Amino acid sequence: MTRTSRTLLLAFAALGLGASATSTYVHHQLLTQPGFTSFCDVNATVSCTEAYLSAYGSLWGVPVAVLGVFFFTLVAILAGLAGRPGSAARENVAGYIFALSTVGLAFVLYLGYAAFFVLKAFCILCVLTYVAVAGIFVVSGGVTSAPMSTLPRRVGGDLKRLAGSRMALAVLALFLAGSVALALAFPDEAVARRAAQTPQALPAVTPEQRAQLATWWEVQPKVDLPVSADGATVVVVKFNDYQCPPCRLTHDAYKGIIDKHSAGGRLKYVLKHFPLEAECNVHAPGGGHFAACEAAAAVLLARPRGTADRMEEWLFANQGPPQLTPAQVRQAARDVAGIADFDAQYPGALQEIRQDAALGEQLGVNSTPTFFINGRKIPQILQAQYFEVLIELELNRTP
Repeated sequence: MTRTSRTLLLAFAALGLGASATSTYVHHQLLTQPGFTSFCDVNATVSCTEAYLSAYGSLWGVPVAVLGVFFFTLVAILAGLAGRPGSAARENVAGYIFALSTVGLAFVLYLGYAAFFVLKAFCILCVLTYVAVAGIFVVSGGVTSAPMSTLPRRVGGDLKRLAGSRMALAVLALFLAGSVALALAFPDEAVARRAAQTPQALPAVTPEQRAQLATWWEVQPKVDLPVSADGATVVVVKFNDYQCPPCRLTHDAYKGIIDKHSAGGRLKYVLKHFPLEAECNVHAPGGGHFAACEAAAAVLLARPRGTADRMEEWLFANQGPPQLTPAQVRQAARDVAGIADFDAQYPGALQEIRQDAALGEQLGVNSTPTFFINGRKIPQILQAQYFEVLIELELNRTP
């Protein structure tokens, strides 16, 4: 292995490790901090959250981002070994990295397909790891000289030499211990969701932040929403998809705020459906949400029975992973919401959902969730305390 190829391998490993470590932090924050939003969440299409909290964000209960940290750290260690003068394993390192990156490339191709064609989501950090894996694959493949068929025999000899090196064993022990500790640092997603639903004190908004937010809010364009206020001072409208992870996050983070300000009738909350599924939304940008229409219909049909809230909570709680299926929604509609004739009423519910989606299209909605407060569109997901400030600004507005 040449010095140039080793440098390239270390550079790609550093790129991938940086992206994976950042992804790990973001994924952990999403599970432990209600209302957390990351810099790479622009909308439902350009969204890390959409990828991390989907069925493809974890493997066997371990976040994919953590697996990336394992992979790139191991590549960096192997590339580091290749720089040790006199190392008996030096000539074999390129083959080991090439074998690892072959598996890694197959994995990221699968994740890339899932992200771009199933979820219809672009995750910036994910793409950086894809580039890093592809770079490692190309560089290691170019410098691998020995036949790969001899790799198993070479591994046996190198493992024997590894067992005789205290330093190598210490590095291996640190790597394994760190890997296990990192994996265990992540809470179970079901447990994290229950914790997110527990009311928590929000960080205080400083007077300076409030003033800046008020100045920004005043210049946001306002549209006329065909939604009756029914005497309320503030009308909050949410365009929602029950299979959208950011929709679940905002539901959990904003629910207490909306309930608090709805008391006394000063705030009215209206949920509109914008499923990212073509069956009921021809304007959908696509999102691989194959049960989104059934989910929206289940909530609509549950309203006359007084079980809509229960149905909504079930949908968000069972959003995934694994990904929710239409059959599961139909079963829950019967068991949770008491809808015995879901199939018979489904076509009628689709008509109302399509009307909501058409309204969203007219208002420029192209991702979920999209919120309007008194006709002003919130262009990005806000942390809960800032969302509440906007409501308070509207409640205190002088007519």
